[in-house]
Amino acid sequence: MQSNQLSGRTALVTGSTSGIGRAIAVALAAQGAHVAVSGRDAARGEDVVAAIRDAGGRADFVAADIGASHDAARRLAADATQALGGRVDILVNNAGVYPSAPTPELDDAAVDAMLSVNIAAPHALVAALAPGMVARGEGNIINIGSWVSRIGMPSGPLYASTKAAIEALTRGWSAEFGPSGIRVNAVSPGVTLTGGTEAGKHLLDAMAARTPAGRVGTPEEVAAAVTWLVSDDAAFIHGTTLDVDGGALNTYAA
Repeated sequence: MQSNQLSGRTALVTGSTSGIGRAIAVALAAQGAHVAVSGRDAARGEDVVAAIRDAGGRADFVAADIGASHDAARRLAADATQALGGRVDILVNNAGVYPSAPTPELDDAAVDAMLSVNIAAPHALVAALAPGMVARGEGNIINIGSWVSRIGMPSGPLYASTKAAIEALTRGWSAEFGPSGIRVNAVSPGVTLTGGTEAGKHLLDAMAARTPAGRVGTPEEVAAAVTWLVSDDAAFIHGTTLDVDGGALNTYAA
């Protein structure tokens, strides 16, 4: 259903050719934003763009491999700015990689990929795009964290640490850019079923069964939180991490 809540605004969503990122791009477009869909797979990206346009929204695909280098992230900022008519009002740092292996078996390439995509690329994008937001006196930055950033789990500790870092950057960037009219917040999904996690659905279901919600989350539920946070309804919210986890964090941290 189309709305005009974000009419006239532009948005860049990284890693938006599938999963949570795709749902965020679709949701922002449904609220009237002109969205730059970004990722490495052009075919999947154009599919998202077509779905948005078929629903009456505005979107363009901007190819990028933001984990390749700092320059690749900066190029994405420039290309998205051009595709969106000269400005990016909303930046959603969604792209993330999560190779899973015991610490002694995690190879250097996987380590470098997580640090590059999950931390360095968002930093480069904010560094490139925040000055324009400051000049205009308004803007929104949303970082996608994870519920595992604040608990101890034996699997994926480096991934969890990268998400802890992006949530810490959320608070720091809020303090840095908030006085200039930029709102920076994070959304922390819990156990969420996506194309990338579907192979482990039986494990996700078992984990989610322990939570108050008793089920896994959906990408659309995460997207709804993002859409609300960038709306004027959330104008007084700065530097927070909104947990969209069915109560998982409180359950597992107890």
